[in-house]
Amino acid sequence: MADLLIVDDDLDSAEALADILRVEGHEVRVGYDGREGLRLARERYPALALLDVEMPHLDGPGMAFHMFVHDMGLENVPVILLSGVANLADVAMTVGTPYFLSKPYRYERLMTLVDRALSEGVAPTPVRTEGALE
Repeated sequence: MADLLIVDDDLDSAEALADILRVEGHEVRVGYDGREGLRLARERYPALALLDVEMPHLDGPGMAFHMFVHDMGLENVPVILLSGVANLADVAMTVGTPYFLSKPYRYERLMTLVDRALSEGVAPTPVRTEGALE
């Protein structure tokens, strides 16, 4: 299927999501903060990145901005934001991704969104990039 990258500082959530996606036939790598996620993305270009919003060291939006600004090729990776933050739609709009899902999410909604993001392949177009260089 597809090479997916999950980046979430909640180890249990990240591993549960990885297990779900592996059962669906995807190859999955997991990072536990944005810095590790960037390292993994540079090692092998993912077909899709699923990012938590709030993480230490480098959050999901910051990682997406780094992918867009700094890493030739990674700016084309579609991003799904997964979070329990109240303003997730606003965060997704700032990141420039049409793909986001509030936690906790239902399996069916997750798989529909993953399939949609993989088939459409729409990469983020950030509204702003200041602060992305930290």
